Amino acid sequence: MTLDLLPVGQAARIVAVDWPVLVAEEALRLQALGIDSGAKVSIAHRGIFGTFDPIALSIGRMTVALRRVHARAIEVETL
Repeated sequence: MTLDLLPVGQAARIVAVDWPVLVAEEALRLQALGIDSGAKVSIAHRGIFGTFDPIALSIGRMTVALRRVHARAIEVETL
């Protein structure tokens, strides 16, 4: 499943990231934040509007805001 479909509070591990679909600068920023294969993540919160954008992602001790389009490029498996 992709990260944008992960339920709020469900722990998961990143299996793969489709880096080519992301803009190069955005991909580098996500990698710098530790968003890469093997990282353990969970969805802390979703936006309240119809698109549920942005997504608040918990990774380690950080909370990072991601756009839904970025979350769709991240494949996860639930833990």
